[in-house]
Amino acid sequence: MQTWQGRLLGNQNRNLWFWVFVGPFFLGLLIFVYIPILWSIWLSFYDARNTVTPTVFVGFGNYADMLSDPAFRSSMLTFIVFAAFIVPTTFVLSLGLALLVNRARWFQPFFRSVYFLPTACSYVVAALVWKMSIFSGVRFGLANTVLGWFSIESVPWLSITQPPWYWLVIVTVRLWLQIGFYMILFLAALQRISPTLYEAAAIDGAVGLKVLRYITVPQLATTSSAVILLLLINAFQAFDEFYNLLSSTGQYPPYARPPLVYLYYTALGQGQDFGHGSAGAVILTLVIALVALVQGRFFRFGREG
Repeated sequence: MQTWQGRLLGNQNRNLWFWVFVGPFFLGLLIFVYIPILWSIWLSFYDARNTVTPTVFVGFGNYADMLSDPAFRSSMLTFIVFAAFIVPTTFVLSLGLALLVNRARWFQPFFRSVYFLPTACSYVVAALVWKMSIFSGVRFGLANTVLGWFSIESVPWLSITQPPWYWLVIVTVRLWLQIGFYMILFLAALQRISPTLYEAAAIDGAVGLKVLRYITVPQLATTSSAVILLLLINAFQAFDEFYNLLSSTGQYPPYARPPLVYLYYTALGQGQDFGHGSAGAVILTLVIALVALVQGRFFRFGREG
């Protein structure tokens, strides 16, 4: 009969070694993720200004204030505008690159590495490179230098008083950083498609776009759904490029301050209003969860066929 110590430690001390290896990661996840999330939810029900140990309970007052705040609603609208640009563009370009790389007979590992390499770059670093070297707005910036070759005047890319060229800067830096990652996802899914499907299509005389429409795209349905979901969540979490590209102007032009930037200034700005900031974070989390559920239902996420 096995003793309680034997049951606790498991056969050959497997339970003990499991917690030896997993325990530190679980402890870090608990301290730095789960406890802050629960504390943020707790703060959202209190008037917490310049303190994280509030005493004045306001119930759902912070939530009502955030939902009625025009600035917060405008930040949510910024997400819609940003997602309208970035989600379909990233989806189409990453799928197109995956199709091209998948058909490459030589140097396929090289192309995979080259396109995936920007994923390892920090968003902050990439935003500063875009801001100071490529789209600096001065005549010797890379973008304006290229325009000068065609006798086109320099463009103030990040000016908030000129046409919204800043959207081109924000969208291109995000595309450069994330296309490679989603290309790898599509490439892995393409390599799982059975060659017999294409052989059967060739026998039936299907070529080109017909093969793409009736074989490749349907076989990528599950991966496509996952990519769209990840793109939407990443669009909700946009912060680094907006903050690092536009914060130096001192103000944000219309539709250029996403929810996380707004919540950053609310909770960590001059007022340090942790109560309203936490309420906004909870609202944003619920919106992301709702979008994920609706998108999963609409695209039949996790189901084959």
